[in-house]
Amino acid sequence: MSNQNDSSEIAKLVSSTDDIKSMIYVVRGQQVMLDSDISMLYQVDTKAFNQTVNRNIDRFPESFRFQLTKEEYDSLKSQFVTSKSRGGRRYRPYVFTEQGIAMLAGILRSEIAIQVSIRIMNSFVEMRRFIANNALLFEKVCDLEFRQREYQKFADERFSEIFQYIADHAESEQKIFFDGQVYDAFSLLTSIIGKAEKEIILIDGYVDTDTLNILAKKKKGVNVIIYTFSCAKITKKDIAKFNAQYPVLTVKRIHVFHDRFIILDRTTAYLIGSSIKDAGKKCFGLTLLEDPKLVDGLLDRLESAA
Repeated sequence: MSNQNDSSEIAKLVSSTDDIKSMIYVVRGQQVMLDSDISMLYQVDTKAFNQTVNRNIDRFPESFRFQLTKEEYDSLKSQFVTSKSRGGRRYRPYVFTEQGIAMLAGILRSEIAIQVSIRIMNSFVEMRRFIANNALLFEKVCDLEFRQREYQKFADERFSEIFQYIADHAESEQKIFFDGQVYDAFSLLTSIIGKAEKEIILIDGYVDTDTLNILAKKKKGVNVIIYTFSCAKITKKDIAKFNAQYPVLTVKRIHVFHDRFIILDRTTAYLIGSSIKDAGKKCFGLTLLEDPKLVDGLLDRLESAA
């Protein structure tokens, strides 16, 4: 009667292991199973299971059984289904390859161990057959994933370029500021000033120390030339103070311009509807001159006027 009950329990255990394939993982290019999963199927404590293996360690070389690294275990944990058998470990688990599981049947001599080992070995065979039959599909999936990563990388780079272009150009091509938008006007003007790499030319009939406060936001080493009216409220002392900290500023007096312009590096020019010292105090507009010939014309007129 006892033997019949034992056989019934074994049959029940073996028939309940249809999900063995879900316990098989790929680590270091090999199909393996965790010591905790195997000991659960063998109905023994994991610690006792490993102690038995250690007493027969000469039968389990590295190719049969090895301990996971921290990185391997962390990667594997993300694949685990919640299970008590996989929780609360104080040490990194060991895994067994197909050869190692075959060896277990020789040291765990119970009928349960033998029957479960057979079922596990069959699961390994089924997994190997499934992988072999679907190798082409896996290859296509891997190729698709690779292409998707490459496309995502390309798309990210293109979006970065677009966003950078917007940041550099869109806000400054055309802009209108209304009464009281002093901070917004100051912010935009200083951002334009900060784009110059070598030289800033300002044409503004009414400059003063407020104008210099905006020009002080330029990059280090950028020269500044101001063309302004002789009546402009800027003194030699003001120029000297500016040059002591933000060289080099040159001020020239001319009366041939009515509008205000900022020219950056002799290539980019903005038309400004107000003296920059008054930016935001009254309604004014700012426009980027997109035609390079207009910039060249401005420069030629400055040379002839000087």
